Amino acid sequence: MHDTGTASTGNTAQPSRRTVLAATAGVTAALAAAGPAQAAAPDDSRLRGIVSRMTLQEKVGQLFVMRVYGHSATAPDQADIDANLKEIGVRTAAELVAKYRVGGIIYFAWAHNTREPHQIAELSNGIQKASLELPRGLPVLISTDQEHGIVARVGRPATLFPGAMAVGAGGSRSDARALGRISGAELRAMGIRQDYSPVADVNVNPANPVIGVRSFGADPRAVAALVAAEVAGYQGSGVAATAKHFPGHGDTNVDSHTGFPTITHSRELWERLDAPPFRAAIAAGIDSIMTAHLMVPALDDSGDPATLSRPILTGILRERLGYDGVVVTDSLGMEGVRSKYGDDRVPVLALKAGVDQLLNPPDLDLAWNAVLTAVREGELTEARLDESILRVLRLKSRLGLFRSPYVSQGGVDRTVGTRAHLAAADRIAERTTTLLVNERRLLPLSRRRYPRVLVVGADPASPSGTTGPPTGVLAGALTDLGFTATALSTGTAPSAAAVAKAVAAARDADAVVAATYNVTASSGQRALVEQLVATGKPVVAVAIRNPYDVAQLPSVPACLAAYSWTDVELRAAARVIAGRVKPRGKLPVAVQRSDDPEQVLYPVGYGLSY
Repeated sequence: MHDTGTASTGNTAQPSRRTVLAATAGVTAALAAAGPAQAAAPDDSRLRGIVSRMTLQEKVGQLFVMRVYGHSATAPDQADIDANLKEIGVRTAAELVAKYRVGGIIYFAWAHNTREPHQIAELSNGIQKASLELPRGLPVLISTDQEHGIVARVGRPATLFPGAMAVGAGGSRSDARALGRISGAELRAMGIRQDYSPVADVNVNPANPVIGVRSFGADPRAVAALVAAEVAGYQGSGVAATAKHFPGHGDTNVDSHTGFPTITHSRELWERLDAPPFRAAIAAGIDSIMTAHLMVPALDDSGDPATLSRPILTGILRERLGYDGVVVTDSLGMEGVRSKYGDDRVPVLALKAGVDQLLNPPDLDLAWNAVLTAVREGELTEARLDESILRVLRLKSRLGLFRSPYVSQGGVDRTVGTRAHLAAADRIAERTTTLLVNERRLLPLSRRRYPRVLVVGADPASPSGTTGPPTGVLAGALTDLGFTATALSTGTAPSAAAVAKAVAAARDADAVVAATYNVTASSGQRALVEQLVATGKPVVAVAIRNPYDVAQLPSVPACLAAYSWTDVELRAAARVIAGRVKPRGKLPVAVQRSDDPEQVLYPVGYGLSY
């Protein structure tokens, strides 16, 4: 079904064959001899010919990947027009492409780019049409962050999979490959050809505020294997995968969105812990690698973030690891890259370090003109720009964008959120749920003995495109499985009154399921679980983000790790609780004792079953 809201946007569902040929005549003719994008390597001489005909301004634009507000390339809502004028100085995506000749656009849910699959496809077609109709127009590389789990920009009815740490708990390379293959096919059907996934960071720091469950785990070999498998899946579906965040963001307690982290690993430790997943990604033919806005003194003692470090990006990534694909920065609006230099210097220094794509600068006009000025004044050479532009064009060619830049609504219907894809996501999720505690074999929970279930706990904001809230999803899933389940949200920081209300409600239930979210020693969530256990009613804790919660819940008789609060993971946890499937997940990270972090409570690989 089509979203009637897009009927008057000015974007057609799919331009005619004649329109495509007319719009792409120049570049398509130049590349005609290269053949199908996936069948042969790009013809560099023809791509170099395209570069040689570009103006300097067009070359600068090709280096940028920018956000833009709106569901339509030409007729966004007025509020999105106002936001574009305020932040970018243009009204629409079409105007953005025309003014700055950007090489890429990144989609966000908060920018209203991703309302639903048919709209996304029309937006993608509108962007391509706007760019290809310009003099010397080139196809646009459209990207997004579709990691799955807690970071997903395209939501229901597209297929949503468990996140990386859940996949790490499943430990299946074939599942990781299937995730990439299916997700890649759906993204491609909507016109998104570059995905900023998988996360290749090895999460060894339980206090990591920004990576955590976005990582496959703490074992570099296991992470490397799953990264390579997911890369193969995505790229086999014709979508560029992106390993991030080089040289590794897994051991920090600072969020680079809001601060400037320092990784204190020695060079030897970096080689052993952080490097293996990136080496595996490169060996798997990864199309792009994203930089990290953090400092690693053992790799570069200048005090610069890795994004701006020539020793790291050129010396290590290009020369030592032998990577010659596209290097994209993490968002240039993040504090980690802005703390030392101004927004005018950051893009220039990133290019000097070895970057190819400049992602989402806070002020595009300032950044674009800074690069232009740097070339005109000799700080950057035009040849240096050509080097990066050629890498970007090679990628666009490999992805088939010169040959087939548009997508169809029929392709969306055949591909996005199909019954087979949704079933695959459910099967993968069932293999990830991890049982950590099961005293007196409380689980699986008997419907006959415990027919009335109260679901309480944290209800963090639902990850993009899922139904939520978590307590409601769990209660609904348990009801579908034959229980009579009711939901009572107590929040991530329950007050004494909220705890008392939950305890009172528990008296009318036969069992309680408590959804926990990053429990600390002083957390109201811990008090909630303890007081529920004190009622004598069976209590099952479900950690819906980090699995470390179990260390703070010593009295709970049963505890599961779901690794996220997306629908697919919560439904899988409910099936495990009900005994419809056996828990098969194994911890991909170690859980330390809460009172002695040097002691491991549950090691990597731990997990119970029935």
